[in-house]
Amino acid sequence: MRMAINPDNPLIVQSDRSIILEADHPRFEEVRDRLMLFAELEKSPEHIHMYRITALSLWNAGASGAEAEEILEFLDSVSKYPVPPNIAKEITGAVTSYGRVELVSDEDGGIVLVADEDELLEHLGQLSHLEEFLLQEPEYENGLAVRPECRGQLKLALAKIGYPARDLAGYQEGKNLAVSLRDSLGDGSPFALRGYQQDAVDAFYAGGSAHGGSGVVVLPCGAGKTIVGMGALAAVGKQTLILTTNVTALRQWRRELLDKTTLTEDQVGEYSGEVKQIRPVTLSTYQMLTYRKSKVDDFEHFKLFFENPWGLIIYDEVHLLPAPVFRFTAEIQATRRIGLTATLIREDGKETEVFSLIGPRKYDVPWRSLEGGGWIADAECVEVRVELAPGLKEDYQLAGRRGKFRIASENPAKMEAIKDLVRRHATDHILVLGQYLDQLDLVAEALGAPLITGKTPQQTRDELYEGFRNGEIQTLVVSKVGNFAVDLPDANVAIQISGTFGSRQEEAQRLGRILRPKQDAGCAVFYSLVTRGSGIATSSREQEFAEKRQLFLTEQGYPYRIMEAEELVETVTEVEPEREKEGAQETQCS
Repeated sequence: MRMAINPDNPLIVQSDRSIILEADHPRFEEVRDRLMLFAELEKSPEHIHMYRITALSLWNAGASGAEAEEILEFLDSVSKYPVPPNIAKEITGAVTSYGRVELVSDEDGGIVLVADEDELLEHLGQLSHLEEFLLQEPEYENGLAVRPECRGQLKLALAKIGYPARDLAGYQEGKNLAVSLRDSLGDGSPFALRGYQQDAVDAFYAGGSAHGGSGVVVLPCGAGKTIVGMGALAAVGKQTLILTTNVTALRQWRRELLDKTTLTEDQVGEYSGEVKQIRPVTLSTYQMLTYRKSKVDDFEHFKLFFENPWGLIIYDEVHLLPAPVFRFTAEIQATRRIGLTATLIREDGKETEVFSLIGPRKYDVPWRSLEGGGWIADAECVEVRVELAPGLKEDYQLAGRRGKFRIASENPAKMEAIKDLVRRHATDHILVLGQYLDQLDLVAEALGAPLITGKTPQQTRDELYEGFRNGEIQTLVVSKVGNFAVDLPDANVAIQISGTFGSRQEEAQRLGRILRPKQDAGCAVFYSLVTRGSGIATSSREQEFAEKRQLFLTEQGYPYRIMEAEELVETVTEVEPEREKEGAQETQCS
């Protein structure tokens, strides 16, 4: 029996699969954290948050062990009105659909597709677009023989028709590798996996059973995703291929492996444009794998997937996995694989491909929970609104939608706001992050700060990053190359001056650059400079995209405080005498 109307509850479930949550309600945080398990945030106006239930969000909930009745009971307990019957039916159908179809192995090592009902199995066997993935022989009384090389393609095809498969067909073991995590580091300090890191490894590995071995671990930047990857490597104990976003990340991984595991120098190889080493643990980049001389040539480095008898493949920042790699990932489903990410969001909409080919979400934890435990830095997000430079207003009005965004993003009036923020945080470690190279050149020159872009030689990048880490460089201007996999633990202020349209994952990655715990337990501040609209009811194109960019962080509990650029002059004036008097650091969370 469904609940009666309760106007004091914070939530409304609508028949179009949307959910409205009151942001000012006393139970907001509790309800938000539960919703994150099975719904996706769509909009976050000032007083309400709007979520949407999707098939994928419910499949991930089902894969994590959630029951449909449990979800419905929760919604009933916090909803103002009864859950619409069509939505209750869809939730039940989607959550229970995960696992209705399974891939299992027979006694000879063959792969068999089975279903929870004979009628469903018969239906799947009659679908013409699944035929190419199936074998006529051997015949099974209660299953369909699967072409081993088509294991991934079949899973993807099944997901597209609403039957995501639970893959229990097992894995090839790969070549043994004796490796374990160290008890202490090179500097003598003790080392062990944090509780949540061990939980993530256990959720992925599942004791070596077929129930584990493939999936995605979602943790905020700064929470030790690399360490989780190393924990998985040690648990599996097999030769491993690690794929990263760039050479900087590759070498950070290498340093971490040598510092925190028993692997030796000759056991860890780099496969990049500079070096082609195939070793028991080999590191490469997505760019390397997808390199080809022309659009008609083959991807010559994809052979790396098959060079060694890998027992594990680690996909770092799996949300950035290039589409061409999906094809080869589909072909190596017999290899254990773990995806690591802070944001299981893809701007190309290929989340279903990640779900099917890498695996379901195995472990996730709200960012604020880790912040509360002191595992990532406290952070405050501030949107600074800047007036459009007077000389550009006519150009802005005449420009198309894309042109409007670029004009607003490169607004020269942002320069004074940037200078004010750098003065405000004169004793902090500052990253200035942006999208447009001409803009970044001007900012770097104005601040007298080094600039890192995609054109900066790798050796120069490494030297500048090291200079920032050791305190020789206090402010660093960075293009999109700084969005991910840059280990700058002392960075505590980020100033975002422009970005890639409405990219939620970029917003999260940039905040992540300053979330590593600080030695002084201080707070981090993330500023996003946004050109304001021309009137009370008018938003600029940059404001519109900013609202979309902020969605993921809002879902994680990071509301944006709005600040006018004119206020910065006042606060700088107030801060500087205080700093002179007390030598105090300005960065503090309210």
